[in-house]
Amino acid sequence: MNKKEITDKELLEHINSIQKDEMDVFVMANGRIRGALFHGTTFVNQMRAQHKLGILETMVLGQGCLCGALLIPMMKGKSKIAWKYQVDGPAQGFSVESDSSGSVRGYLLTDNIPVDKPLENWDLTPFLGNGSMTFTTIRDGDKMPQTSTVEISNKNIALDLATYFEQSEQIRTAFQTSIQMDKKGNVIGAGGLFLQVMPSTGGTKKVGSQLNSSSDWQDDDELLSKVEEACKKIPSIGKWFSEGKSIEDLVNTLFSELKPAIPVKRNIEYFCPCSQKQFLDYIRHLPADQVLDLKKNGPDPLEILCHNCGSVYHIPTSDI
Repeated sequence: MNKKEITDKELLEHINSIQKDEMDVFVMANGRIRGALFHGTTFVNQMRAQHKLGILETMVLGQGCLCGALLIPMMKGKSKIAWKYQVDGPAQGFSVESDSSGSVRGYLLTDNIPVDKPLENWDLTPFLGNGSMTFTTIRDGDKMPQTSTVEISNKNIALDLATYFEQSEQIRTAFQTSIQMDKKGNVIGAGGLFLQVMPSTGGTKKVGSQLNSSSDWQDDDELLSKVEEACKKIPSIGKWFSEGKSIEDLVNTLFSELKPAIPVKRNIEYFCPCSQKQFLDYIRHLPADQVLDLKKNGPDPLEILCHNCGSVYHIPTSDI
């Protein structure tokens, strides 16, 4: 990836003054709940710089990529998840890829989202719509990727993602993302949270215990009630990070009653593994007549755009 610079000096000073990007993975309620809180201010700004996005486009793809980052703690072993979100609204959707190594890349399905009137708030509902989400998981060692698709109609990216997990994985899951902008439209804070209630046979339950007994359901109801009450108190995550506050303080403040523990901290970045050599190898493996035509008729140099990250490569035909 040709990493593009964030050039706004005032924005850079702000980014350097707050906490660095990081993801904290935590467990609570004796292992019955797992979650992750991601501070991604630099992450979203890098995404925006790569694709040269406007305000609305940043909000849509930013929420998608933040959700993509929150998928990483759920991955098993060395793997990738490709997530395509397609809707019938003006935004059309996006494609996001998450890698277990800690990188995310993505792009919008339309370069510019049409707007009929000035935005009054950051509600994305008018720009989304009904559609579908397709997840493709690629794990090292698997002969074929695993793909599943669900219909969506919530007009809310985080809620649609939670619906997927309830329908496809049958696991109660919640996502929340937030992007805070200043009066100039600069992203001054961004982050996301995911929570997942694990099956009642996990945690401290004994192996072989009966699943979904009446006492288990009572425990679940009480647990979910505590989680819901805590979630009602969640401040704007983007605003929290824009003020220089930390991940640990937010986790411990919100979920103190559930006794959270943070065993894992991860670096997550907006990154694409593309390179000029990769594209050159692809061109060289085109059919011979196409390669000959490129050498003869150009253009020279070839201009190659990586749609995943916005990087542009110029390849002289003499290198082919």
